[in-house]
Amino acid sequence: MNGKRRRGLGCVFLVCAALAAGLPDQGAAQSRPEGEMRWALYVTLSPVWFDPAEVVGVITPFWVIYALHDALVKPMPGSLMAGSLAESWTVSADQRVYEFKLREGLTFHNGDPFTAEDVKFSFARARAKILHDKVREVAVVGPHRVRFQLHEPWPDFMTFYGTFVSGAGWVVPKKYVEHVGNDGFKKHPVGLGPYKFVSHTPGVELVMEAFEGYWRKVPHVKRLVYKSVPEATTRLAMLKRGEVDLAYLLDAPQAEEVRRNPSLKLAFSGGIGTFYLDFFDQWDPKSPWHDRRVRLAAVHAIDSRALNDAENLGASRLTGSMVPRKFDFALALEPYAYDPAKAKRLLAEAGYPNGFDAGDLHPWPPYFSMGEAIGGFLGAVGIKTKLRTMERAAFYSALASKKLRGLCVCINAVYGNAASRISEIVPSDGAFAYGGSPDVDALYKTQARETDRKKREAVLHQIQRLMYERVRYAPIYEYIWPSGVGPRVEDPALMLIDPYPWSAPLEEVRLKRK
Repeated sequence: MNGKRRRGLGCVFLVCAALAAGLPDQGAAQSRPEGEMRWALYVTLSPVWFDPAEVVGVITPFWVIYALHDALVKPMPGSLMAGSLAESWTVSADQRVYEFKLREGLTFHNGDPFTAEDVKFSFARARAKILHDKVREVAVVGPHRVRFQLHEPWPDFMTFYGTFVSGAGWVVPKKYVEHVGNDGFKKHPVGLGPYKFVSHTPGVELVMEAFEGYWRKVPHVKRLVYKSVPEATTRLAMLKRGEVDLAYLLDAPQAEEVRRNPSLKLAFSGGIGTFYLDFFDQWDPKSPWHDRRVRLAAVHAIDSRALNDAENLGASRLTGSMVPRKFDFALALEPYAYDPAKAKRLLAEAGYPNGFDAGDLHPWPPYFSMGEAIGGFLGAVGIKTKLRTMERAAFYSALASKKLRGLCVCINAVYGNAASRISEIVPSDGAFAYGGSPDVDALYKTQARETDRKKREAVLHQIQRLMYERVRYAPIYEYIWPSGVGPRVEDPALMLIDPYPWSAPLEEVRLKRK
């Protein structure tokens, strides 16, 4: 970075060059895309995921967004914040102004030119409350220059705008969206990404075709097909028959079968999501979960190591924290010990020597076997639950509208750093927070304004330590899971972006040449 003066702003800027990870491979010969690669996904694709503006608190939509769309700044191989549609960006000395220089000469899949107006429009329609609260104005400075003015310095602007925390930095065509409307856009999305939308058959498949005009590089594979296959046994069967080339998220028995099959390959990926037990009713003074001892008993009742072996062949990382250790400002916290005897003692101290009926246990779809196992661990110490399974879209809706009660085997996959990671579940106004604490809310607001990195780190560590001591939730493990790769695949592009669980960037996936 180096300082330079920009006329009209009256302040010194720090110049942030676009990172090399986001630049096209100039040396590689570009050949025409060939072949068709097919994925078996573990959930049904939602048309909501075709629109970056709809991203709220979950990372799954980026399955599709990485194919159809592009962002000013995004995680890429070698950098979790690489310049993409933005050639470079600057930050004012007072950290209130961010200005982006955009790539010129780019067009959307429908031929519309890409300009700063599309950037402003995309930001305005994004469901990104924190960003909208922090940004005072978005100004189009020129056809390929856009300026963001903040109300006050906010050290996490780029974390929320330039990673997977939101979809606000991913750009859609203003003219086209205004013409077809939001519903029309979800039926036929148009973007700037390496692949164009072809068709979507709800509950069956999404078909996309290579966009040879993609600025970074011509994709290797001509056609991508995402198939919705909720059953792990069916995903494996399709992989073995050659109906798909990559089967995501296999259960342990299917993963072992892949390992034994010489024509298939077992691949592990992930590292973003952290599974945890959430106590929705802990804010109700009449609920047993209001008592810290009861929550701590539940934590000690869960054998996380056995659970990891059974669900993920032991690949996941046990943890006592919600924040992955690779993230900035993470506080390393050891996992709680598996100690069912201590769990029973804590329940007795809290007034439940014979346990109690804890009501519903909601496992995050499709991790139902994990929910069953945790229900069994809790039941063994006297905490009786009833498993309530839901389809993913219905679960998200109920979770976000604060309608669920009892317990949740939830997963947090918000990207960025410690502050963004806990933004949806720790502050009282978080999208998935069912309650909160005034002192923690105050600390969270303090760190969001603190521009001194060391001081900010101290506050974020304090928040993480309080969450641990109060057993606000019960972290289980950082989720790393097995997938099956078929014999036609040269490169599934798994973990090129680390951490990130799925194939990306999709212009890098390759089939073997015949």
